[in-house]
Amino acid sequence: MSQNRVPKKIVLAYSGGLDTSVILPWLKQRYPGVKLVAFAAELGQGSELKGIEDKARKSGADEVVVMDLRKEFAEQYCFAMLRAHAVYEQDYLLGTSIARPLIAAKQVEVARQTKADAVGHGATGKGNDQVRFELTYMALGPDLQIISPWKDTQFELRDRETAVDYAEKHGIPIPVSKKKIYSQDRNLWHISHEGAEIEHPDSEPNWSACLTMTAPPEKGPDQPEIVSIDFVAGNPVAVNGKKMAGHDLIAALNEIGGRHGVGITVLTENRLVGMKSRGVYETPGGTILYEAHKALEQICIERDTLHYKQQVALRYAELVYYGQWFHPLRIALQTFMDHTNATVTGTAKVRLFKGRAMQVGASSPHSLYDPQLASFSMEGYDVTAARGFIDLFGLPMKVANEAHRRR
Repeated sequence: MSQNRVPKKIVLAYSGGLDTSVILPWLKQRYPGVKLVAFAAELGQGSELKGIEDKARKSGADEVVVMDLRKEFAEQYCFAMLRAHAVYEQDYLLGTSIARPLIAAKQVEVARQTKADAVGHGATGKGNDQVRFELTYMALGPDLQIISPWKDTQFELRDRETAVDYAEKHGIPIPVSKKKIYSQDRNLWHISHEGAEIEHPDSEPNWSACLTMTAPPEKGPDQPEIVSIDFVAGNPVAVNGKKMAGHDLIAALNEIGGRHGVGITVLTENRLVGMKSRGVYETPGGTILYEAHKALEQICIERDTLHYKQQVALRYAELVYYGQWFHPLRIALQTFMDHTNATVTGTAKVRLFKGRAMQVGASSPHSLYDPQLASFSMEGYDVTAARGFIDLFGLPMKVANEAHRRR
């Protein structure tokens, strides 16, 4: 579909934040007569959605659709990523990245239901989210027109400060001000913070202003806490013996981990569009789950398979970060990840203390750990077999070094 025609009805990804709040009335000005559907996804952002329907309508929405996607988000997106054990650039547990494809996919569904001919978002032309939204639109709704105001030459708002001015001028309630200019994204899996002093890599973030889900590590309890997590085929199903739905399980671990200051990351990352950016991420529950999942993978997955899985997880993480959730490669890699996790069933224990989550034990009916083989006892083990093995294993190094000396 041509991206230059005038849309009749737009489904806008609406969060109630600064960007989408000012975009709703702006779209009315940009396309006179257009109908606007504000789509809000409940992904565990807490009180942020309170009164969102009223706010959206006052900002210009003709229809408002709110979907509670917490269970689907947890079990079909976050846990799929957990089974892959995907981490972007060593630290980022992909909280924003994993949410965007789900929101965009539901936007396409809503567009079909409301007979809209366009979908839109409030992501800027500098960030990753524009890619994540639009790749999903292209994959699932290629006939729909994509509306991206920040890339529209007629969009006069060039930064967050002018967006605040626009909101104040038009009487639009917004959750930020020029004094509190952080850009934040929250869902069940994490909360991210960008902007202000965080943008300066030589500055320590203002923790009192940033941290929302977690306590500063030094203010955590003075006694450690052990939390146990049960897994079935790589999926967490219970905390401390209590079975829970996926979204409730993450929420419970967020509370426990947040109390201990677990899951705070300061990261200068490489955006897909080319520049580096710096953010503060809070992922308390996700950090505990990754540590517990790692403990079970270590005892349940054979060495070569585990090592290859770790290599492939880097590519998987890139695909998620780049917004390619519906890419055939991600789907194919998911099949591999799920196959390797078929035996990742059991219980892992994680110790929480002053910002640290450390696995301290794991058990599984599929464990490959043999205490007798691992012990210092040589009983039942042919020690002479190691001699020939080492001779052959080291032969290429021996030959290469002998040749080097001769030269």
